[in-house]
Amino acid sequence: MKYDYLGTSNLKVSKICLGTMTFGEQVSETLSFDLLNLANERGINFIDTAEMYPVYPKKETQGDTERIIGKWMKNKKNRHKIIVASKIASGHPKGIGATELTWIRGGGKNLSFSKKNINLAIDDTLKRLQTDYIDLYQLHWPERNVAIFGELDFKYDPNDNNWTPIKEVLENLNNLVKIGKVRHIGLSNETPWGILNFLKLSEDENLPRVMSVQNGYNLVNRVFDIANSEVSIREKCGLLAYSPLAGGRLTGKYVNGNKPQNSRYSLWPKRFSRHYTKRGEVAIDKYIKLAKKFEISPSKFANAFVLNRPFVTSSIIGVTSINHLKENIDSININFTKEMFEEIDEIHKSDPNPCL
Repeated sequence: MKYDYLGTSNLKVSKICLGTMTFGEQVSETLSFDLLNLANERGINFIDTAEMYPVYPKKETQGDTERIIGKWMKNKKNRHKIIVASKIASGHPKGIGATELTWIRGGGKNLSFSKKNINLAIDDTLKRLQTDYIDLYQLHWPERNVAIFGELDFKYDPNDNNWTPIKEVLENLNNLVKIGKVRHIGLSNETPWGILNFLKLSEDENLPRVMSVQNGYNLVNRVFDIANSEVSIREKCGLLAYSPLAGGRLTGKYVNGNKPQNSRYSLWPKRFSRHYTKRGEVAIDKYIKLAKKFEISPSKFANAFVLNRPFVTSSIIGVTSINHLKENIDSININFTKEMFEEIDEIHKSDPNPCL
């Protein structure tokens, strides 16, 4: 395994992070423990979860992912060796939190980043994880009306002013840092404007510094390259890349209309439709052929591309089987050549970002 520092902190996280949104829904508790054991044996010390998990979110299972991780750490007595990242749901106007997560503190504006709401959220997360602190506490979506999940362009809304000011959010998070419930903070699904304003206010007001941003990034969604990548590198606020396989589509297992049993596209086709577009399927076919040209499996090829980007601190892999996990971890050993990057860029330039 390879490791990198989380932002400007002294935490060294594995370049591969175990994403756990399948734990408690697609993946049973028993299999979750097996996956956690294997990941830990292979050097993964970084685990990402969220209060809304597992996916697809529903009242009956909400929080089960954190409970499974908490039970595993208690059984293994290894909390001090694991870097745990979790996320607080928000009330983004277009995000899932605003309209669907009514069972989490009532949903809607109860999912703001107010002091009361953040305190309630962290205490519930700590209880489920059976721990006293979170290493990285992230804001799952901005409250602001920004492009998110399948969108690209920012559409200004003059009435979009009902969100918690960034300074106030940082002050609320600072309270958690001071009392030891949170070690570091991070963002997710954020824009360059958002990242820079969080960083500026933290410096100006002596408040906690954002250490990372968790956004989607893969061969068919490289929106992060456009502006966020420079911010990440120059400001030492690295990307925690989620969906490096575009929801599994870059593995090739969905080609020719295949829908494997228990896969997310079979279970919830509308939820992940942003990964499934006609343009995307054309690009994915090209990337699969390119991987085979270099005699690398498509999933290893796609994962390795993300891992070899200079702004990526860690790549978050989501898995549903032991074999899937093994293959994803093995991608850490693949070093991309100049020729590989050049051929990837030729495909990318022909139709940039077909799957947002």
